[in-house]
Amino acid sequence: MRQWVDKLRKERTLRPEEFRQLLTECDGELLRYINEQAQEVSLRHFDNRIFIRGLIEVSNCCRNNCYYCGIRKGNPNLERYRLTAESILDCCKQGYELGFRTFVLQGGEDPVLTDERIESIVSAIHRNYPDCAITLSLGEKPCEAYERFFQAGANRYLLRHETYDKSHYRQLHPEGMSCGRRLQCLQDLKEIGYQTGTGIMVGSPGQTVEHLIQDILFIEQFRPEMIGIGPFLPHRDTPFAQSPCGTVEQTILLLSIFRLMHPSALIPATTALATLTPDGRERGILAGANVVMPNLSPQEERKKYNLYNNKASLGAESAEGLRILQQQLENIGYQISFDRGDYKQ
Repeated sequence: MRQWVDKLRKERTLRPEEFRQLLTECDGELLRYINEQAQEVSLRHFDNRIFIRGLIEVSNCCRNNCYYCGIRKGNPNLERYRLTAESILDCCKQGYELGFRTFVLQGGEDPVLTDERIESIVSAIHRNYPDCAITLSLGEKPCEAYERFFQAGANRYLLRHETYDKSHYRQLHPEGMSCGRRLQCLQDLKEIGYQTGTGIMVGSPGQTVEHLIQDILFIEQFRPEMIGIGPFLPHRDTPFAQSPCGTVEQTILLLSIFRLMHPSALIPATTALATLTPDGRERGILAGANVVMPNLSPQEERKKYNLYNNKASLGAESAEGLRILQQQLENIGYQISFDRGDYKQ
């Protein structure tokens, strides 16, 4: 089995049947080996630097009803909020003083957060912090809206496709949402000039090895600058409340696969991975991740952005916990990088 890992590192791809064998027959020893190979590739491209992004969760209001998501429109038990422009700029101010040079504005598809308001907020951040990168993760928009945000100063956009398989997509989303629409949005973002990120939930309900192979091959063809790989975690107020979590092992296996295929990609050790297991962030980094996203959102709102049960938002997951994060990284031989951390081929 090691021959598939060695081939993947050398050629940056495998045949579908080779991916299938790697995904289905990976034992603990092979997982350690592919994690080590991916870590070597990451160190070669980025040294021991881990880029930090300041995450600002701008709204937990959403017009969609995705079956896996805690902030879905159909959840009546969630206390809703949306940050004002002033609050978002205050988060940026605090983050800038802490050393952050990338801000990530993430939120549900909030109808009140119109394209005009987003454009205005992006413009204000760009005007006040011209040396900072602005990443948006605000869902599906018309191409014209993406163009406006880009012209206002946004540099990057995160939009996980979640699954490439249309029938699996229908298992995870209600009528009115379209896998084809999601993929078109990604294509629009890339053509506009964004550093574009996509990715998947590992272990989502109904997911099969064949679905994962489709996802791997799609990402290989799309060549995103950012790849988000996190485990599925259930939320108590969704139709998938009783579904099992994705596993750490499968998540870090896929993370390493993507690192070997895309050596220059920006790949986060996600909050979901850190929520699933206390050492999830460190295991992600040792498997090839090179980005972490501490939370800059106001503390009183963080628990309301409740995508899944027991979401981590304090300690090393928070902006205030940079010292804790730095110590955790140093313990495994890494250090925080305060650079913007743009994608470089």
